Amino acid sequence: MMVVLLMIGVVNHGWAQSEVRLVKNENEQRVDVLIGGQLFTSYIYPSATKKPVLYPLRTAKGTVVTRGFPLESRPGERIDHPHHVGLWFTYGDVNGLDFWNNSDSIAPDKRNAYGTIVHKKINKTTDGKDKGELEVTAEWVTPEGIALLREDTRFVFSGDAHTRSIERITTLTALTQEVLFKDNKEGMLGIRVARQLEHPSNKPELFTDASGQVTNVPSMNNEGVTGLYHSSEGKQGDDVWGTRGKWVNLAGTMNGENISLVIMDHPKNVGHPTYWHARGYGLFAVNNLGQKAMSNGKEELNFKLAPGKSVTFRHKVLIHSGEQLQDGQIKTAYQKFASGR
Repeated sequence: MMVVLLMIGVVNHGWAQSEVRLVKNENEQRVDVLIGGQLFTSYIYPSATKKPVLYPLRTAKGTVVTRGFPLESRPGERIDHPHHVGLWFTYGDVNGLDFWNNSDSIAPDKRNAYGTIVHKKINKTTDGKDKGELEVTAEWVTPEGIALLREDTRFVFSGDAHTRSIERITTLTALTQEVLFKDNKEGMLGIRVARQLEHPSNKPELFTDASGQVTNVPSMNNEGVTGLYHSSEGKQGDDVWGTRGKWVNLAGTMNGENISLVIMDHPKNVGHPTYWHARGYGLFAVNNLGQKAMSNGKEELNFKLAPGKSVTFRHKVLIHSGEQLQDGQIKTAYQKFASGR
């Protein structure tokens, strides 16, 4: 239900799209995505992550824009929120279970409050001259092993000399019982970015999850930290959190490379234009269903699926390297995404 699709000419340079190839390695529980012969990202599904993720994400120049912790810690990065891995799709309250915050760090005596998204199969991989596709099935499972939801996701990958994109289209189908997505701030599509793309941190902060657990996010050395959020509605920085918008751009610089990281919300999604769960410490997430939590109680959704019913989410992620993308360029890319072109 999300990803990035950048068409030729979106940023008015006309670079040719690059060939995309997908390489399955089921023994290592991964599918590598190569664009123009270079590794872009991998779909990985080890049990330790409690959900399949895309990890890491790279620019066209090969710069990793996602945090390494907890899989591959790097010097100087934060080590909070171990459930923030690469690019993922989960939710914080599904029939009372927390799928968002689950990780190997949860104490055994508390794991009955958390759900797990279990990869089931790779349905199809398609290579192409201008795009590649990956289709997978997973199940959202209770601690007792009961599947609440079947997840069918199609990823569309593309890129050129300066961009990488992912389009994620996810369909969730309720299985044997009604499924309630109770309004919750922990959702849905998220990316945990590298330290250089965070906002400079001015003070330590405490963040409480839906289960009441508190995480301390300390203030850190801000050398080389340059990230800044900017939304389609003109919100900037920390003011983006808890507001609606069609898209948000996180712009920053890593080792002299200007990077624009954009997430887009499709107009057919439930809750569009979505709320943004975008934190300065590096969590960049779009939350279509958590309306009460995100609006400070002014709105409420509590989205439900009856047994056998489905809902589809589409999101798009753009990673651009070079001149920072301007609003007009992003609007053009968004219009193509929204219209299915």
